[in-house]
Amino acid sequence: MGAVITVVGIGADGHLPPAARTLVGGAEVLLGGERHLALVPAVPGQVRRPWPRPLSALPGVLSEHDGHSIVALASGDPLVSGIGTTLIRLLGADAVDVVPAVSSVSLARARMGWSAEESTVVTLVGRDVDALRRELAPGRRLLVLSSDETTPAAVATLLEDAGFGATAIHVLGDLGGPGGAETHAVYPCPVPRLHLLALEVAGTGTASWATGLPDDAFEHDGQLTKRDVRASALARLAPRPGDHLWDVGAGAGSVAIEWLRAHPLTTAVAVEGDEDRAARIRRNASRLGVPRLEVVIGRAPEALAGLPTPDAVFVGGGATADGLLDRCRDALAPGGRLVAHGVTLETERLLVGAWHTYGGELTRLAVEQATPLGGRFTGWTPARAVVQWAWTRSTEGATR
Repeated sequence: MGAVITVVGIGADGHLPPAARTLVGGAEVLLGGERHLALVPAVPGQVRRPWPRPLSALPGVLSEHDGHSIVALASGDPLVSGIGTTLIRLLGADAVDVVPAVSSVSLARARMGWSAEESTVVTLVGRDVDALRRELAPGRRLLVLSSDETTPAAVATLLEDAGFGATAIHVLGDLGGPGGAETHAVYPCPVPRLHLLALEVAGTGTASWATGLPDDAFEHDGQLTKRDVRASALARLAPRPGDHLWDVGAGAGSVAIEWLRAHPLTTAVAVEGDEDRAARIRRNASRLGVPRLEVVIGRAPEALAGLPTPDAVFVGGGATADGLLDRCRDALAPGGRLVAHGVTLETERLLVGAWHTYGGELTRLAVEQATPLGGRFTGWTPARAVVQWAWTRSTEGATR
């Protein structure tokens, strides 16, 4: 694109400040949703194009008008789950100017009397409703951007299933609309197409972002990195916003799932050779609020080909596969972390050898739990000891 695209936020009532109105009126090409285009007075000679369906055709539309001044209309703040974000990802920040209006989120906070620092925004626009599960905890205030008028019912069902059925669901409709069009009701109630949900979360469901969820939080067939060992691995994998994880030999997917629960901007791929376990991983990810987990069915190291560069790799099973550890180690970005576990003598020998060759941290984890022995007595029951090798790639050449 040779020209900068200007994205102008418009209120639900069609209001545009004078400067924004001048930008819209002076554009050779005006893009937007059909509703937005209808709110703006016609301009002689101006080309008006609604967003293409599917939106993946957008690059072609922009190419058609290359060299012309283009303005795009968006609801409120174009960077709040809006087209502004899409355009910046497509064209780069230098090619997009954003002129925001008051967002629906700001209007909802004002109507509810909620401060920005004491409430959290969750978008379900075009996303799996299960993404809401990660954010649930008693007392939280959540502003949920709805996909359409079916979202409140889906959210209510999810809250009941997650143990937070006592949550108050406020439906705020047509925020900023003309002539008293705004509505505010507690669900169940009539739901306008344009709305936002405000949740006052209440209930007794599971709510923790700490690593080491209980083992029974995961559906599994015994192939599970157990709670205390999992917490140790995640402490060394050290999830950070924007980091990408490979969970190799994922089993139940517990490490990848807890990695994703650490922050909404983390990403992960779980590599698992067994199709039944892969399906189980997907169910666990959805139930624990991270349906964005990507699952690859295949055997490592072959299944690792073409995957995005990882910032961290966990090898929970299959470490003895020929060349696997070297493949994972070589794939890491600068500063990347590798954690591998072994419970067999063969894997232990491999990890001890890797530690001697490359350094890092070698730990043997032995966990025992108190269990009844019969009668009035209790004793310690040991789990299989796990050998853990943790290694960090040099940060030489790192860009962040």
